Amino acid sequence: MNNILLAFLLTFISGFSTVIGTIPIFFKIKNKEKLINSTLAFSSGVMISISLFSLIKESYNLLVRDYNKTILLIFLYIILGFFITNSINLLLSSINNKLYKIGLINMIALIIHNLPEGIITFLATSSNSYLGLTIAFSIMCHNIPEGLSISIPIFYSTNNKFKAFIYTFISGFSEFFGALITFLFFYRYINDFILGIILAITTGIMIYISLIELLPQALLYNKKRTILFFLIGFIFMIFFK
Repeated sequence: MNNILLAFLLTFISGFSTVIGTIPIFFKIKNKEKLINSTLAFSSGVMISISLFSLIKESYNLLVRDYNKTILLIFLYIILGFFITNSINLLLSSINNKLYKIGLINMIALIIHNLPEGIITFLATSSNSYLGLTIAFSIMCHNIPEGLSISIPIFYSTNNKFKAFIYTFISGFSEFFGALITFLFFYRYINDFILGIILAITTGIMIYISLIELLPQALLYNKKRTILFFLIGFIFMIFFK
């Protein structure tokens, strides 16, 4: 298969694996608070693990190792990621439903996160199909819990399956969109330095969501279960990073 076609296919599959996270909303759950609690904590662990063992590491490799930039630059872009997410939070401050707000912030932030993933998967696959397969599988594994972090809060705050599915779908589509705009406009111009910056900003976004939004809300339900599922999510992504 032509590497460009394979790149689009893998980006599509890995991106739309996000909607697998909507499966629980189509089943009748007896204890919805337990599901919400477990999902928020698990998603938080996944995001922290991705940030520490994947995003920061790759950003360091691209900016410090390859371009000899100071590690302070990575820290500054992580802070920028915090600032961006906090600004989104402030823009949504009029939303009183905390659970709905979490789902909405997760969708927006994960769109920002998925765009560079689409770019990376597309560029990697177009040059090395085996590398692309490896990256796509890793992304698929963490996209499913990311889908949960959108669909569960949106559904249980609105009782609207369609809205929960569409919000999650849009997040997944952003990954394929990242590949598409790369192919159409930026294929020749995107370099490792730009990707390193994007990954550092994304790190800040993911950490903010985990520590400021997901974990505090999960702890309101059950502290012991929150810690347990946080650790499960954290360890899960160590094996699938």
